[in-house]
Amino acid sequence: MPCGDRLPGFRPGSRPPTVRGMAPIPTPSAQPDDPPGAYVGLAADAAERRARSHGWATVRSLPPGAIITMEFRSGRINFEVDGAVVIRCWVG
Repeated sequence: MPCGDRLPGFRPGSRPPTVRGMAPIPTPSAQPDDPPGAYVGLAADAAERRARSHGWATVRSLPPGAIITMEFRSGRINFEVDGAVVIRCWVG
């Protein structure tokens, strides 16, 4: 097995490649100034309309006990809905 400077393609003093023209880091969408507690007790369809009118980019309705990913998404509001009524609400 070759070692050190005898590896195929190895050039002493070579640098790792650079990347030109990389895309800028994306700016997360704005988080509406809207308290999640205001949605608890609303009918699910009314809550969704209100959330969209208040600027939420993503509205997610889930049944109780649903298995979901927990990554934070700016601009997303989550509703736990039981019997067509929002019983829990959180952002992200």
